Amino acid sequence: MRVGLSFLSSSASLLTADLFRSSHLPLKRLLLPSISPNQIPARPPPPCRRPLTAAFSAMASAYKPEDARVPPALQLPTPPVSKFKIGLCQLAVTTDKERNIAHARKAIEEAAGKGAKLVLLPEIWNCPYSNDSFPLYAEDIEAGGDAAPSFSMLSDVARSLQITIVGGSIPERLGDRLYNTCCVFGADGNLKGKHRKIHLFDIDIPGKITFKESKTLTAGRHPTIVDTDVGRIGIGICYDIRFQELAMLYAARGAHLLCYPGAFNMTTGPLHWELLQRARATDNQLFVATCSPARDSGAGYIAWGHSTLVGPFGEVIATTEHEEAIIVEEIDLSTIELRRSNLPLETQRRGDLYQLVDVQRLNSQ
Repeated sequence: MRVGLSFLSSSASLLTADLFRSSHLPLKRLLLPSISPNQIPARPPPPCRRPLTAAFSAMASAYKPEDARVPPALQLPTPPVSKFKIGLCQLAVTTDKERNIAHARKAIEEAAGKGAKLVLLPEIWNCPYSNDSFPLYAEDIEAGGDAAPSFSMLSDVARSLQITIVGGSIPERLGDRLYNTCCVFGADGNLKGKHRKIHLFDIDIPGKITFKESKTLTAGRHPTIVDTDVGRIGIGICYDIRFQELAMLYAARGAHLLCYPGAFNMTTGPLHWELLQRARATDNQLFVATCSPARDSGAGYIAWGHSTLVGPFGEVIATTEHEEAIIVEEIDLSTIELRRSNLPLETQRRGDLYQLVDVQRLNSQ
Protein backbone atom coordinates (compact mmCIF):
# COMPACT_ATOMS: atom_id res chain seq x y z
CA MET A 1 0.00 0.00 0.00
CA ARG A 2 2.69 2.53 0.93
CA VAL A 3 4.70 1.55 -2.12
CA GLY A 4 1.74 2.30 -4.33
CA LEU A 5 1.11 5.71 -2.72
CA SER A 6 4.71 6.80 -3.19
CA PHE A 7 4.27 6.71 -6.96
CA LEU A 8 1.08 8.79 -7.10
CA SER A 9 1.11 12.15 -8.82
CA SER A 10 1.51 15.23 -6.64
CA SER A 11 -2.11 16.25 -7.26
CA ALA A 12 -3.43 12.89 -6.07
CA SER A 13 -1.30 13.09 -2.95
CA LEU A 14 -2.65 16.56 -2.13
CA LEU A 15 -6.21 15.35 -2.67
CA THR A 16 -5.65 12.44 -0.27
CA ALA A 17 -4.22 14.77 2.34
CA ASP A 18 -7.26 17.05 2.08
CA LEU A 19 -9.56 14.07 2.56
CA PHE A 20 -7.65 13.05 5.70
CA ARG A 21 -8.06 16.53 7.17
CA SER A 22 -11.75 16.99 6.31
CA SER A 23 -13.24 13.52 6.94
CA HIS A 24 -14.15 11.72 10.18
CA LEU A 25 -14.40 8.33 8.49
CA PRO A 26 -12.15 5.48 9.64
CA LEU A 27 -8.72 5.47 8.07
CA LYS A 28 -9.28 2.21 6.18
CA ARG A 29 -12.24 3.74 4.29
CA LEU A 30 -9.99 6.48 2.82
CA LEU A 31 -6.95 4.55 1.62
CA LEU A 32 -6.70 4.01 -2.11
CA PRO A 33 -6.39 0.49 -3.47
CA SER A 34 -2.97 -0.96 -4.18
CA ILE A 35 -1.49 -0.32 -7.61
CA SER A 36 0.81 -2.82 -9.20
CA PRO A 37 4.04 -1.53 -10.81
CA ASN A 38 2.67 -2.41 -14.26
CA GLN A 39 -0.28 -0.04 -13.71
CA ILE A 40 1.86 3.01 -12.79
CA PRO A 41 1.63 5.60 -15.57
CA ALA A 42 4.89 6.85 -17.01
CA ARG A 43 6.14 10.10 -15.49
CA PRO A 44 5.85 12.90 -18.05
CA PRO A 45 9.19 14.26 -19.31
CA PRO A 46 10.40 17.42 -17.55
CA PRO A 47 9.91 20.67 -19.42
CA CYS A 48 12.77 21.63 -21.70
CA ARG A 49 15.08 24.03 -19.86
CA ARG A 50 17.96 26.06 -21.27
CA PRO A 51 21.32 25.77 -19.52
CA LEU A 52 21.87 28.37 -16.80
CA THR A 53 24.64 29.99 -18.81
CA ALA A 54 22.23 30.54 -21.70
CA ALA A 55 19.66 32.02 -19.34
CA PHE A 56 22.21 34.37 -17.86
CA SER A 57 23.35 35.34 -21.34
CA ALA A 58 19.79 36.12 -22.38
CA MET A 59 19.28 38.20 -19.23
CA ALA A 60 22.48 40.13 -19.86
CA SER A 61 21.42 40.77 -23.44
CA ALA A 62 18.08 42.14 -22.27
CA TYR A 63 19.84 44.48 -19.83
CA LYS A 64 22.17 45.75 -22.61
CA PRO A 65 25.30 46.14 -20.45
CA GLU A 66 27.30 47.26 -23.48
CA ASP A 67 25.02 50.32 -23.74
CA ALA A 68 25.86 51.49 -20.21
CA ARG A 69 28.95 53.19 -21.66
CA VAL A 70 28.68 55.49 -24.67
CA PRO A 71 30.75 54.87 -26.74
CA PRO A 72 31.12 51.25 -25.57
CA ALA A 73 33.87 50.60 -23.03
CA LEU A 74 37.25 49.68 -24.44
CA GLN A 75 38.72 46.30 -23.67
CA LEU A 76 41.34 46.42 -20.91
CA PRO A 77 44.65 46.55 -22.83
CA THR A 78 47.44 44.11 -22.14
CA PRO A 79 49.97 46.10 -20.10
CA PRO A 80 53.66 46.23 -21.07
CA VAL A 81 54.51 44.61 -17.72
CA SER A 82 52.41 42.54 -15.33
CA LYS A 83 54.16 43.76 -12.18
CA PHE A 84 56.08 46.90 -11.27
CA LYS A 85 56.92 49.03 -8.26
CA ILE A 86 55.39 52.45 -7.67
CA GLY A 87 56.91 55.17 -5.52
CA LEU A 88 54.77 57.73 -3.66
CA CYS A 89 56.86 60.70 -2.50
CA GLN A 90 55.13 62.60 0.32
CA LEU A 91 57.19 65.80 0.44
CA ALA A 92 57.54 68.72 2.83
CA VAL A 93 56.94 71.96 0.90
CA THR A 94 58.51 75.33 1.73
CA THR A 95 58.48 78.86 0.31
CA ASP A 96 61.90 78.20 -1.29
CA LYS A 97 61.17 77.01 -4.83
CA GLU A 98 64.74 75.97 -5.63
CA ARG A 99 64.90 73.93 -2.46
CA ASN A 100 61.55 72.28 -3.28
CA ILE A 101 62.77 71.30 -6.75
CA ALA A 102 66.05 69.86 -5.48
CA HIS A 103 64.24 68.06 -2.66
CA ALA A 104 61.73 66.49 -5.06
CA ARG A 105 64.53 65.29 -7.32
CA LYS A 106 66.30 63.64 -4.41
CA ALA A 107 63.08 61.86 -3.37
CA ILE A 108 62.49 60.61 -6.92
CA GLU A 109 66.04 59.25 -7.07
CA GLU A 110 65.56 57.52 -3.72
CA ALA A 111 62.31 55.88 -4.86
CA ALA A 112 63.93 54.75 -8.12
CA GLY A 113 66.86 53.38 -6.12
CA LYS A 114 64.37 51.17 -4.29
CA GLY A 115 63.09 49.78 -7.58
CA ALA A 116 60.22 52.14 -8.45
CA LYS A 117 59.48 52.28 -12.18
CA LEU A 118 56.67 54.79 -11.67
CA VAL A 119 56.96 57.72 -9.26
CA LEU A 120 54.09 59.96 -8.15
CA LEU A 121 54.56 63.39 -6.56
CA PRO A 122 52.09 65.49 -4.52
CA GLU A 123 49.75 68.24 -5.60
CA ILE A 124 51.44 71.71 -5.64
CA TRP A 125 54.84 70.48 -4.46
CA ASN A 126 56.98 73.39 -5.71
CA CYS A 127 55.28 76.13 -3.63
CA PRO A 128 52.86 76.71 -0.76
CA TYR A 129 49.24 75.87 -1.52
CA SER A 130 47.58 79.29 -1.57
CA ASN A 131 45.93 81.66 -4.00
CA ASP A 132 48.65 84.20 -3.23
CA SER A 133 51.40 81.74 -4.17
CA PHE A 134 49.98 80.34 -7.40
CA PRO A 135 50.73 83.43 -9.56
CA LEU A 136 54.20 83.91 -8.05
CA TYR A 137 55.41 80.33 -8.56
CA ALA A 138 53.61 79.55 -11.84
CA GLU A 139 55.65 78.20 -14.76
CA ASP A 140 55.25 78.50 -18.52
CA ILE A 141 55.28 74.80 -19.34
CA GLU A 142 54.85 75.45 -23.05
CA ALA A 143 58.07 77.50 -23.08
CA GLY A 144 60.05 75.05 -20.93
CA GLY A 145 63.69 75.65 -20.02
CA ASP A 146 64.34 78.42 -17.51
CA ALA A 147 60.67 79.45 -17.70
CA ALA A 148 59.69 76.06 -16.22
CA PRO A 149 62.41 74.78 -13.85
CA SER A 150 60.11 72.27 -12.09
CA PHE A 151 58.98 70.88 -15.44
CA SER A 152 62.56 70.71 -16.73
CA MET A 153 63.80 68.86 -13.63
CA LEU A 154 61.08 66.20 -13.95
CA SER A 155 61.88 65.64 -17.62
CA ASP A 156 65.60 65.36 -16.92
CA VAL A 157 65.31 62.96 -13.97
CA ALA A 158 62.80 60.72 -15.81
CA ARG A 159 65.26 60.42 -18.69
CA SER A 160 68.34 59.88 -16.51
CA LEU A 161 66.65 57.23 -14.34
CA GLN A 162 64.59 55.78 -17.22
CA ILE A 163 61.38 55.76 -15.23
CA THR A 164 57.84 57.10 -15.67
CA ILE A 165 56.95 60.13 -13.55
CA VAL A 166 53.49 61.44 -12.75
CA GLY A 167 54.75 64.82 -11.65
CA GLY A 168 52.22 65.76 -8.99
CA SER A 169 51.05 69.25 -9.89
CA ILE A 170 52.44 72.76 -10.16
CA PRO A 171 50.86 76.12 -11.00
CA GLU A 172 50.98 76.60 -14.78
CA ARG A 173 50.79 79.95 -16.56
CA LEU A 174 49.35 80.12 -20.05
CA GLY A 175 48.82 83.66 -21.23
CA ASP A 176 46.71 85.39 -18.62
CA ARG A 177 45.39 82.15 -17.15
CA LEU A 178 46.66 79.93 -14.38
CA TYR A 179 46.06 76.18 -14.11
CA ASN A 180 46.75 73.47 -11.53
CA THR A 181 48.63 71.11 -13.84
CA CYS A 182 50.04 67.58 -13.68
CA CYS A 183 52.67 66.54 -16.23
CA VAL A 184 53.44 62.90 -17.06
CA PHE A 185 56.89 62.01 -18.38
CA GLY A 186 58.04 58.82 -20.06
CA ALA A 187 61.31 57.02 -19.47
CA ASP A 188 62.78 59.00 -22.40
CA GLY A 189 62.05 62.26 -20.58
CA ASN A 190 59.40 63.33 -23.07
CA LEU A 191 56.07 64.77 -21.98
CA LYS A 192 53.44 62.08 -22.49
CA GLY A 193 50.41 63.88 -21.06
CA LYS A 194 49.32 67.01 -19.25
CA HIS A 195 46.26 67.17 -17.00
CA ARG A 196 44.81 70.49 -15.90
CA LYS A 197 42.65 70.10 -12.81
CA ILE A 198 39.06 69.77 -14.05
CA HIS A 199 37.12 70.36 -10.83
CA LEU A 200 38.31 73.40 -8.91
CA PHE A 201 38.42 73.23 -5.13
CA ASP A 202 35.76 75.73 -4.05
CA ILE A 203 34.38 74.86 -0.62
CA ASP A 204 32.98 76.64 2.40
CA ILE A 205 32.57 74.76 5.69
CA PRO A 206 31.82 77.48 8.27
CA GLY A 207 34.15 77.43 11.22
CA LYS A 208 36.39 74.86 9.51
CA ILE A 209 37.72 75.79 6.09
CA THR A 210 36.96 78.09 3.18
CA PHE A 211 38.98 77.97 -0.03
CA LYS A 212 38.21 79.14 -3.57
CA GLU A 213 40.67 77.96 -6.20
CA SER A 214 38.54 79.73 -8.78
CA LYS A 215 39.82 83.07 -7.46
CA THR A 216 43.06 82.48 -9.32
CA LEU A 217 42.84 79.21 -11.27
CA THR A 218 41.02 78.18 -14.44
CA ALA A 219 39.46 74.72 -14.73
CA GLY A 220 40.85 72.25 -17.24
CA ARG A 221 38.64 71.08 -20.08
CA HIS A 222 39.82 67.55 -20.86
CA PRO A 223 40.19 64.20 -19.10
CA THR A 224 43.72 62.82 -19.36
CA ILE A 225 44.67 59.20 -19.93
CA VAL A 226 48.22 58.18 -20.78
CA ASP A 227 49.79 54.98 -22.09
CA THR A 228 53.09 54.46 -20.28
CA ASP A 229 55.80 51.84 -19.89
CA VAL A 230 53.91 50.39 -16.91
CA GLY A 231 50.33 50.54 -18.19
CA ARG A 232 47.46 52.90 -18.97
CA ILE A 233 47.03 55.65 -16.37
CA GLY A 234 44.13 58.04 -15.79
CA ILE A 235 45.04 61.33 -14.11
CA GLY A 236 43.06 63.45 -11.66
CA ILE A 237 44.12 66.14 -9.21
CA CYS A 238 42.79 66.22 -5.64
CA TYR A 239 39.19 67.48 -5.89
CA ASP A 240 38.79 65.51 -9.15
CA ILE A 241 38.62 62.33 -7.02
CA ARG A 242 35.22 63.37 -5.65
CA PHE A 243 33.63 63.01 -9.08
CA GLN A 244 33.08 59.34 -9.77
CA GLU A 245 32.08 60.04 -13.37
CA LEU A 246 35.68 60.92 -14.25
CA ALA A 247 36.99 57.68 -12.75
CA MET A 248 34.27 55.69 -14.52
CA LEU A 249 35.23 57.35 -17.79
CA TYR A 250 38.89 56.39 -17.29
CA ALA A 251 37.90 52.81 -16.51
CA ALA A 252 35.83 52.70 -19.70
CA ARG A 253 38.90 53.89 -21.59
CA GLY A 254 40.88 50.91 -20.29
CA ALA A 255 42.88 52.41 -17.43
CA HIS A 256 44.83 50.07 -15.16
CA LEU A 257 45.66 52.74 -12.61
CA LEU A 258 44.30 56.12 -11.52
CA CYS A 259 46.78 58.61 -10.06
CA TYR A 260 45.56 61.50 -7.93
CA PRO A 261 48.12 63.92 -6.54
CA GLY A 262 46.11 65.65 -3.83
CA ALA A 263 46.23 67.83 -0.74
CA PHE A 264 43.15 67.13 1.35
CA ASN A 265 42.89 69.26 4.48
CA MET A 266 42.42 68.59 8.18
CA THR A 267 38.62 68.81 7.89
CA THR A 268 37.87 66.63 4.86
CA GLY A 269 40.99 64.46 5.05
CA PRO A 270 40.07 62.33 8.09
CA LEU A 271 36.54 61.81 6.75
CA HIS A 272 36.92 61.39 3.01
CA TRP A 273 40.50 60.88 1.80
CA GLU A 274 40.80 57.10 2.20
CA LEU A 275 37.07 56.60 1.67
CA LEU A 276 37.14 58.20 -1.78
CA GLN A 277 40.25 56.33 -2.88
CA ARG A 278 38.77 52.98 -1.92
CA ALA A 279 35.45 53.88 -3.53
CA ARG A 280 37.07 54.82 -6.87
CA ALA A 281 39.14 51.61 -6.82
CA THR A 282 36.24 49.36 -5.83
CA ASP A 283 33.66 50.83 -8.20
CA ASN A 284 35.98 50.58 -11.19
CA GLN A 285 38.00 47.51 -10.18
CA LEU A 286 41.43 49.03 -10.78
CA PHE A 287 44.34 50.50 -8.83
CA VAL A 288 44.28 53.96 -7.28
CA ALA A 289 47.39 55.82 -6.09
CA THR A 290 47.40 59.15 -4.26
CA CYS A 291 50.19 61.41 -3.09
CA SER A 292 49.88 64.31 -0.65
CA PRO A 293 52.33 66.89 0.63
CA ALA A 294 53.59 66.23 4.14
CA ARG A 295 51.77 68.11 6.90
CA ASP A 296 53.07 71.49 8.00
CA SER A 297 51.10 72.64 11.04
CA GLY A 298 52.41 76.20 10.61
CA ALA A 299 51.26 76.58 7.02
CA GLY A 300 48.26 78.62 5.95
CA TYR A 301 46.81 75.46 4.40
CA ILE A 302 47.50 72.28 6.38
CA ALA A 303 47.56 69.05 4.36
CA TRP A 304 46.24 65.78 5.76
CA GLY A 305 49.02 63.61 4.28
CA HIS A 306 48.41 59.84 4.24
CA SER A 307 49.56 59.05 0.69
CA THR A 308 48.07 55.68 -0.24
CA LEU A 309 47.95 52.83 -2.75
CA VAL A 310 44.64 50.95 -3.10
CA GLY A 311 43.99 47.71 -5.01
CA PRO A 312 41.06 46.77 -7.29
CA PHE A 313 39.14 45.09 -4.45
CA GLY A 314 39.26 48.28 -2.38
CA GLU A 315 42.07 46.97 -0.20
CA VAL A 316 44.67 49.40 1.15
CA ILE A 317 47.98 48.00 -0.06
CA ALA A 318 50.20 50.66 1.46
CA THR A 319 49.82 54.00 3.23
CA THR A 320 51.70 56.38 5.48
CA GLU A 321 51.02 58.99 8.14
CA HIS A 322 51.45 62.76 7.80
CA GLU A 323 55.24 63.17 7.96
CA GLU A 324 57.60 63.12 5.00
CA ALA A 325 57.81 59.60 3.61
CA ILE A 326 58.55 57.58 0.50
CA ILE A 327 56.40 54.52 -0.13
CA VAL A 328 57.63 51.94 -2.64
CA GLU A 329 55.19 49.11 -3.25
CA GLU A 330 54.50 46.51 -5.93
CA ILE A 331 51.48 46.65 -8.23
CA ASP A 332 50.36 43.33 -9.74
CA LEU A 333 48.13 44.23 -12.69
CA SER A 334 46.92 40.62 -13.08
CA THR A 335 44.70 41.14 -10.03
CA ILE A 336 42.48 43.48 -12.08
CA GLU A 337 41.28 40.62 -14.30
CA LEU A 338 40.99 38.36 -11.24
CA ARG A 339 38.72 40.77 -9.37
CA ARG A 340 36.66 41.49 -12.47
CA SER A 341 36.07 37.76 -12.89
CA ASN A 342 35.11 37.50 -9.19
CA LEU A 343 32.60 40.34 -9.58
CA PRO A 344 31.70 40.65 -13.29
CA LEU A 345 30.21 44.13 -13.01
CA GLU A 346 30.86 44.97 -16.65
CA THR A 347 28.40 42.34 -17.87
CA GLN A 348 25.87 43.13 -15.15
CA ARG A 349 25.35 46.83 -15.82
CA ARG A 350 21.90 48.00 -16.87
CA GLY A 351 22.37 49.82 -20.13
CA ASP A 352 18.59 49.75 -20.47
CA LEU A 353 18.35 52.03 -17.40
CA TYR A 354 21.44 54.29 -17.36
CA GLN A 355 24.41 55.42 -19.42
CA LEU A 356 27.72 57.20 -18.94
CA VAL A 357 28.55 59.32 -21.98
CA ASP A 358 32.21 60.04 -22.76
CA VAL A 359 31.65 63.33 -24.59
CA GLN A 360 35.25 63.64 -25.77
CA ARG A 361 35.35 60.17 -27.33
CA LEU A 362 31.88 60.55 -28.79
CA ASN A 363 32.74 63.84 -30.48
CA SER A 364 35.95 62.43 -31.91
CA GLN A 365 34.18 59.64 -33.78
